[in-house]
Amino acid sequence: MTDKATHPADTPLYPIREVSRLTGVNSVTLRAWERRYGLICPQRTPKGHRLYAREDIERVERILQWLNRGVPVSQVKDLLDQPEVAPAPEPASGDWSSQRRQLITAVEALDLARLEALFNQGLALYPVTTCLVELWQPAVRELEEQWDDQLGATLQRRCLEAFLRTRIGTRLYHANLASQGPRLLLTPLPDDPGPLWLLLAALAASDAGYHIQLFDAPLPLGELPLAAERLRASALLLASGRAERADLIRRQLPRLAEQLEVPLALCGPVARIRHSDLKASQVALLGDDLPQAIAQLGPLLREA
Repeated sequence: MTDKATHPADTPLYPIREVSRLTGVNSVTLRAWERRYGLICPQRTPKGHRLYAREDIERVERILQWLNRGVPVSQVKDLLDQPEVAPAPEPASGDWSSQRRQLITAVEALDLARLEALFNQGLALYPVTTCLVELWQPAVRELEEQWDDQLGATLQRRCLEAFLRTRIGTRLYHANLASQGPRLLLTPLPDDPGPLWLLLAALAASDAGYHIQLFDAPLPLGELPLAAERLRASALLLASGRAERADLIRRQLPRLAEQLEVPLALCGPVARIRHSDLKASQVALLGDDLPQAIAQLGPLLREA
């Protein structure tokens, strides 16, 4: 592809919002790929609005394929015009490893400015799912292992929670204004020490098009059916980074699933840890890979 895109006059052209809908890449990221890396070169209207041809959309899809294989965005341009069999370069894993280390160091140092830069840079250059899988999920897992016996752990956790609550909350607010998707009610389980997994699950679900109603503190289980009804939720998603109490998992959640008129799903480490306890119940176990967990919600809602 040349640096200046040219297309026949009868070629269908799409505005950036439609390309974002078709590819799942938000418009901020599409503009960053164009301006900073020259990965795509859309046409412009006389007023400067971007217009994308079908080949531009296909190019975005190839970019996503490379990113999903772990290639840093800075290396993608050299790979785009190679045959599809070209292997991904080795430095990719090191790039994400470096970003994870920077993120963990920023949390440990309570460096909110660095957290801000890492959060904004990641979501500007990569799809939400890639950021979650390569950066945020592994970093939170490592931090939670450290926090079990580390001085200052509560302070670090609360600072990270407050940071993500604000940043993700802002994204949810704006996404909800435009969302026509099913309403999803999210709340943590009682033993979870904080809403980190819940906030990341909400980010993944919002990116998938769901309208998010988020409670970042646990609701009494007895009030969840009423909450689902009054808030017109299509599903209830619970999350936790802990194993949770045996009685809650083995008795209370299966009973709740039977009482609800909508599906009850579980995500985060608890869904992996307690899989054997719940596999015979009506509770849908979505696992602790959050983008994959959210992808399973679609078939679950269609079955319901």
